[in-house]
Amino acid sequence: MAQPTFLDHLAADILAQYPHTIDLTVVLPNKRARIFLLEAIRKQTPQPLLAPRIVSIEEMVTEMAGLKAVDNVELLFVFYAVYLEVTPVGQAQPFDVFSNWAVTLLQDFNEIDRYLLDPDRVFSYLKDIDDIKRWNIGQDEKTPLIEKYVGFWQQLPLYYDGLQQKLRAEGKGYQGMLYREAIHNLEHVAATLSDGTLLFAGFNALNAAEETLFQHLLVTGKARVIWDAEKTFLDDPLHDAGLFLRRYRDTWRYYRSHSFEWMGTAFSDPKEINIIGTPKAVGQAYIVGSLLETLEAAQPGNVADHTAVVLGDESLLLPVLHALPDAFSALNITMGYPAKGNPVQVLLSRIFRLHVNASGKSGYVFYHRDLLEILDHPMMTRLGDYRALAAVLRRNNFTFVRPERLHELFGKRDAIFELVFSRWDGAPTQSLNRLSELLLAIRHTLDTHDNADAITGAFVYTLYQTLNKLAHYCGAHAYATSLETVYALYRQAVQLAEVSFEGEPLGGLQIMGVLESRVLDFDTVILTSVNEGSFPAGKSSNSFIPHDVKRELGLPTYKEKDAIYTYHFYHLLQRAQHVYLLYNTESEGLDAGEKSRFITQLEIETQANHRLTHTIWNAPVPEGDGTPVVIEKSTAVQDRLREIANSSFSPSALTTYVRNPIEFYFRRILRIREADEVEENIAVNTLGTIIHGTLERLYRPLIGKRLTVADIEGCEAGLDDEVAYQFREVYREGDIRKGKNLLAFEVARRHVSNYLKQEKAQLVDENADITVLALEQEYQRWIHHPRLPYPVLLKGNVDRIERRDGRIRIVDFKTGRAEQRNLTLGDWDALIAPEHDKIIQVLAYAYMYEEEAGGSPMEAGVVSFKNLKSGFLGFRMKGEQVPAVIDRMALEAYEEALVGLLSEILDPTVPFAEPVLA
Repeated sequence: MAQPTFLDHLAADILAQYPHTIDLTVVLPNKRARIFLLEAIRKQTPQPLLAPRIVSIEEMVTEMAGLKAVDNVELLFVFYAVYLEVTPVGQAQPFDVFSNWAVTLLQDFNEIDRYLLDPDRVFSYLKDIDDIKRWNIGQDEKTPLIEKYVGFWQQLPLYYDGLQQKLRAEGKGYQGMLYREAIHNLEHVAATLSDGTLLFAGFNALNAAEETLFQHLLVTGKARVIWDAEKTFLDDPLHDAGLFLRRYRDTWRYYRSHSFEWMGTAFSDPKEINIIGTPKAVGQAYIVGSLLETLEAAQPGNVADHTAVVLGDESLLLPVLHALPDAFSALNITMGYPAKGNPVQVLLSRIFRLHVNASGKSGYVFYHRDLLEILDHPMMTRLGDYRALAAVLRRNNFTFVRPERLHELFGKRDAIFELVFSRWDGAPTQSLNRLSELLLAIRHTLDTHDNADAITGAFVYTLYQTLNKLAHYCGAHAYATSLETVYALYRQAVQLAEVSFEGEPLGGLQIMGVLESRVLDFDTVILTSVNEGSFPAGKSSNSFIPHDVKRELGLPTYKEKDAIYTYHFYHLLQRAQHVYLLYNTESEGLDAGEKSRFITQLEIETQANHRLTHTIWNAPVPEGDGTPVVIEKSTAVQDRLREIANSSFSPSALTTYVRNPIEFYFRRILRIREADEVEENIAVNTLGTIIHGTLERLYRPLIGKRLTVADIEGCEAGLDDEVAYQFREVYREGDIRKGKNLLAFEVARRHVSNYLKQEKAQLVDENADITVLALEQEYQRWIHHPRLPYPVLLKGNVDRIERRDGRIRIVDFKTGRAEQRNLTLGDWDALIAPEHDKIIQVLAYAYMYEEEAGGSPMEAGVVSFKNLKSGFLGFRMKGEQVPAVIDRMALEAYEEALVGLLSEILDPTVPFAEPVLA
């Protein structure tokens, strides 16, 4: 049976102590607890009554201050106006630079006001510290940078006072300012209240302004404070979960003569605490789903209403939602999810970056990676089919492309395309209107009955609101003068924006962040990300005020922040009966950290009635993982093999099969090719194509002619132009004028140049008799053999065939490295092996050319441009010192090996099997 919650006790107290509930105002730490308290009151009263007024502490403070809370983005604009007024002319930073440090300074202003510190004392303290740091710097040693740094600390009081005056003139204020103003009005507000008409409940860590407020209203009898304290922590002077409440109980004057309400003992009750470690954060999401499924199976229909999933790291929300079992269709997500980490925002940010980068270049040019990131984005595929354009960019190696050229390549009018890819040459703020229109277009593609689309819709709505708000502020202030500034503003606004999801707060599974769990209790709690750095958050502090100064002035440090997390952690466990604590076992990586100290503390300070279990969950490894892939030859596969046999097997297809039959299956049977990508830097295969093409065009006019030194010198004279032409043909729109591509151009030119020099040296020094017979010529040969089920056509392109000193030489150019051992065979029976792939290939060329050779002696081999000093690497048998003469006997031996290979490929009983590595 579920234990009564804190709100159940509070509701009972309200009904018992306050007969006129309509006159009572209940103040809670957050807005979300309001509806849960009303429900608790409803359950405990048999007849209708007028409910008490229930507000959050921030709502009460805002009322007392008489000012309107200012939005964070608007506050940044107002602060910039103050900054421009205070800063000497010509020294002011542009808005995008200013905003980087202004956010931190505004947080410090907020803390100073919330803790009611004298701002002049704080700023003077900071300036004195800076003076001490620079005490030994002479006047003549002060650089302009040091002068600016000194000026920053001197102007802090002017920034603070100017901001206060400007906001007060507009009837607005930031949170800390509202607190300070509320305390200033406290005497007047308290005088208007009747005795005992305020009830503060469920608070823990108070700032100085809240402490002043609570104590004054307690002492004057206007209010009552009910704490949710636990005796175990309150009586332990070293336990951080009771740090703040102990301080209030022991130091507040009111508690010298009044009792401290309330102190319970629920933490000592029986509990099952399951500590579960798993690798990586996303693994926790799947465990959440698995736990809920197990709980639902044990108690069908009775789990959701008494269970809370509390996310220590709120970025886990979407993985958790995808991992939930189907039985949990009713959800209440009581947390603000950051708007920045979703696909819609990622698309908007990429579009912004595309135009910011383009406008920063001469002539407004889009970078291919920025373009492809947008064209391939899932949200863009909802709006239209832009895959063909992406393919064109990849195929033609467009590294940079102008908007006008992009429209030509797209080839049709399209409203979304115009919206995204037209120049943003107008007022910078028009970019916000364009993105708002894009969001509306995305909204029209969403299916409201689909859960995934419903989540996307919430993101779209929040981002639309953010853009409109930003457009309004930019219109009201003239600071957004460039696209870079608007983009900086957008990033700041999105950083602060949170998505609120709709749900039924009193029904279904509760999914919330840590702060939203305040005041609430659940029978079953699943808490994720219980790691150092997440829970607690760690020692990071984004502030201009040093740690020692904070301690001196009474501002909260990481010690107090850790104590807040400790209270929230133990409060979640306080009345729960079943607890699941999930943590990431990985100690390295972006989402990793040590196991939280809270888990260790639970293990060391185990209560008598607590039963702790500790398990490690790993992702299940599929059975058979690591076994070689084996694919049987179905009828369709056999038909495809017959089709290949009729159209041709190439030497490269045969060597692919020898290396890995599964790769052959994917490439030749299924015809799966690697996706085209823009080669920003020239790839190895592209470089090879360029070298082959250059040699072909240089030597083609010389086919059939005995080569002379003058012929080679003519090739050398046209070399640069020919390599440049090949780059334009193959690399198309790619830029070869700079960077790695310029180096690749030089590499290609040098490889061909070295080959020409070597050939010229052979003509001069060796008096070689060379006649080029064919270049990049296709040859074929039908194979008819009793061991084959049907004839097979062998076809391939030979790079070069020449007659050299009375012998026909077949040459295969390789841009990679090859050694003589790669062309040396020990025994014909061992030919069909991966290490002999180059031999299989060059002998295939000789086999196809046999008829054209007309009985002339042949040799075949490769020329490796990375091993050019070794010259022609001809096929030879082991023990021979010169290339072997490929005669009829050698070709018959090759044919037998080749037929054996083909019969295996075509045999329907022999499956395609992945080779097993030793």
